[in-house]
Amino acid sequence: MPEQQFDLIIIGAGPGGYVAAIRAAQLGMKVAVVEKRSALGGVCLNEGCIPSKALLDSSDLFALARDHFFAHGIIIDAPRLDLSEMMRRKGDVVKKLTDGISYLFKKRGIQHFHGIARLMGAGTDGMHEVSVAQTGEQSAPAELSQGALVIRAPKVILAVGSEASALPGIPFDGQVVVSAREALSFEQLPEHLIIAGGGFIGLELGSVWRRLGSKVTVMEMMPQILPSMDRQTADLIYRSLRKQGIQFKLETRITGMRRIGTKALVQYDSGSGNEEIDCDRILVATGRRPVAKELGLEELGIQLDEKGWLIVDSDYQTSVGGIYAIGDSIPGPMLAHKASEEGVVCVERMAGQASVVEYDFIPGVIYTDPEGATVGKTEEQLRQSGIPYKVGRFNFSGSGRARCLDQTDGLVKILAHADTDRILGVHIVGPRASELIAEAVAVMSFGGTSRDIALICHAHPTLAEAIKEAALDVHKEAIHA
Repeated sequence: MPEQQFDLIIIGAGPGGYVAAIRAAQLGMKVAVVEKRSALGGVCLNEGCIPSKALLDSSDLFALARDHFFAHGIIIDAPRLDLSEMMRRKGDVVKKLTDGISYLFKKRGIQHFHGIARLMGAGTDGMHEVSVAQTGEQSAPAELSQGALVIRAPKVILAVGSEASALPGIPFDGQVVVSAREALSFEQLPEHLIIAGGGFIGLELGSVWRRLGSKVTVMEMMPQILPSMDRQTADLIYRSLRKQGIQFKLETRITGMRRIGTKALVQYDSGSGNEEIDCDRILVATGRRPVAKELGLEELGIQLDEKGWLIVDSDYQTSVGGIYAIGDSIPGPMLAHKASEEGVVCVERMAGQASVVEYDFIPGVIYTDPEGATVGKTEEQLRQSGIPYKVGRFNFSGSGRARCLDQTDGLVKILAHADTDRILGVHIVGPRASELIAEAVAVMSFGGTSRDIALICHAHPTLAEAIKEAALDVHKEAIHA
């Protein structure tokens, strides 16, 4: 059985794994990456962050041309949808980025193995052994130890990510009951798309298909969508999506499903007994679960918590020395940028650097229209914790730039400590919220106050002025409100 030796083996080439590999190579390590997909980039680049944003942007342009060009004095015939061309463009965006990672691997001398990995334990010399079945994505884990390539390293990082969770009793079939993977590649426009789950993934994909003309119904068990977001900002997004035609059934539990040819009859309970509704697609977006168990963790004694996440210490090391885990494999928000930060910090700590991930300042973004972005504590969390705070708000309706863009829905909300003025949370709903949140993250990372933002000169007219105005409003000094 052939063997190769490295300083570090990384299993998984998503945004955690490939970033960790590049940083480790920069630090002088000989790195191997094992990835079961034919393309690098993991869920994020292949069936998550990137393809969803490509479709969100394409569908947004389609809706703008159809519904808003006339307000700018642009008169065109009604636009027609070429879904296959839209999907082709999405695929091209994905391929350019995944090819870019391959280029970076070659540039840094990172060796890429395409296959399924399984941990085999450490040899007598303390080197961890990983078998790689280089037979494509369909190989069964049970076959990995026979005739597989074996690679060895003193350190291994598990960055295998997560997968969509199915509804109890309603398994995915890839046709009617689908995950985000299939919902990003529909060949035809769904007549009626039911979405189970009112979180980030469901609302973003619901926005895509609603803009393109589908009827969309979101079913959520909680009494509100986006339960982890600041309530005021989540409510703004809810009202906006309803205005766009997305229908919501809150406090609703899906209890069953019956196939009727190519369609389905969904049974649900909203508190008044079982009801039924027909559709041709059901997107299940109720959450994701880690997939690290297939690596052979139990045989090595690697500890997991009750939800299946790997337990790690401050260095991201598991209960077995020399084996580390990052990203969706460990507790915390399942975000690509969180995984990337952990990948960098994990390898830097291996190299003796005192790096840390600032978990309190990891932003979250939902790419609906308007966008929503958040960092730090919500108002509800501050109330529950008894932390004294002040609130500053500024509506985008008062922004000259937002008026020019004809995108005035939403606001910037800043929460600052009542005594120290240190910023505790920033929540934005509005145009380019995904970009605007970066200023808040930067100021909070340096322990900044609302006064600090208020004293910064912002260019005029820009959307970022809304952040300055909200900071001024913390002390009731806003100029344009």
